[in-house]
Amino acid sequence: MSTISANPNVDDDAACAEARRPCVLNVSQNYYVRGGSDRYFFVLGELLAKHGHRVIPFTARQKQDLESPWTTYFPPGIDFARPGALDLARFVYSPRAAAAMRRMLAAERPDLAHLHIYYGQLTASILRPLVDAGVPVIQTLHDFKLVCPVYSLLSHGQICEACQGKHYWKAVAHRCNRGSLARSLLSATETYVSRWLGVIEHVDRFISVSRFQRDKLVELGVPAEKITVVLNFKDTDGIEPATNVGEYLLYFGRIEQLKGIYTLLEAAAQTPEVPLVLVGDGDAQPRVAEIIRDRKLTHVELRGFAHGEELFNLIRGSVATILPSEGYDNCPMSVLESLAFAKPVIGSRIGGIPELVDDGVDGFLVAPRDAEALADRLRWCWQHRREAVELGQAGRRKIEAQFNQELHYERVTDVYRQVLASRAAGRRS
Repeated sequence: MSTISANPNVDDDAACAEARRPCVLNVSQNYYVRGGSDRYFFVLGELLAKHGHRVIPFTARQKQDLESPWTTYFPPGIDFARPGALDLARFVYSPRAAAAMRRMLAAERPDLAHLHIYYGQLTASILRPLVDAGVPVIQTLHDFKLVCPVYSLLSHGQICEACQGKHYWKAVAHRCNRGSLARSLLSATETYVSRWLGVIEHVDRFISVSRFQRDKLVELGVPAEKITVVLNFKDTDGIEPATNVGEYLLYFGRIEQLKGIYTLLEAAAQTPEVPLVLVGDGDAQPRVAEIIRDRKLTHVELRGFAHGEELFNLIRGSVATILPSEGYDNCPMSVLESLAFAKPVIGSRIGGIPELVDDGVDGFLVAPRDAEALADRLRWCWQHRREAVELGQAGRRKIEAQFNQELHYERVTDVYRQVLASRAAGRRS
């Protein structure tokens, strides 16, 4: 099984050139794993390095960072826990990130830059140095930041497309960022500035991680010809598919309303016979703990954050996993990870989740916010644990056939080839 490497690089520029593999500047806001996009940032770097690419990471520098010889190039991160006036200004535009990118590009010459979630810590300030250096830019889209100031197309827990990809002031009027006027104003301001700095124009190609995401972005104004769909992958090397019936149902991910955590608790209240384990942290965690206590949901256990082998063991020990999202999840890694361990998934019929879960084949799909339907599937999985094992085995076969790392590598590097060829043709004309 792939592990997160603190230095996903191959030997040197010469080896990269000899193998005719482009050298990739891999850009994200975190050099540690906080969420699914961070995990993808690392595993993509490992996958590229495995195939002979030189991979140079570039992120903000933070105390949680893994070790890397490249950290001297990383700009200082922003303190979001106790932000001062400068932190707020640097959230909109970071001169330090721009200067750090220029230093990196003066010392190294990547063939292309592959961006992930870079805003927040690095901001769109890093785009101009890449443009000036003539470095082609590709970005994997992990959210809806291009068209939504709060990234999620949600407002107060409800799906919202009021901004229509351009009228960002509406996020202020609706107080979309946690109900706060100040936060919403900052988010809208940052989005206007980012658009002015060319977050669409200066990116050669976007990689969408679901067909749903691509269609929604096009609907909201992103040029269709700039978007290629490449779903995420899960490396199954070293992952022994589970054959045990499991002892509980499992939710793992952010403990937030948009993930459907309150609907899941309502479903749990209807199924006291079904042991349920919740793993993760997030803004809703204190309220979730209160609900569990006040409603005496003694069959529900709130574990807190887990990762690595601890998380993998929890997945192995489950009957099935649950992703009851109420927002537009695109290609959640939690689904791919569950299926890789041969555990079926009960997911919401929303966003890109139906592109990953085949209802009745390797899991179940339910309408978002439908606690009764969700409870019915929780109950079925608990009462039919042997059949759930068969669903999980089907899911594992699907991951191996459709979501393996070699297919993913070919699809991503095909985008690289197209962009580099287009740039070369442009220089010749």
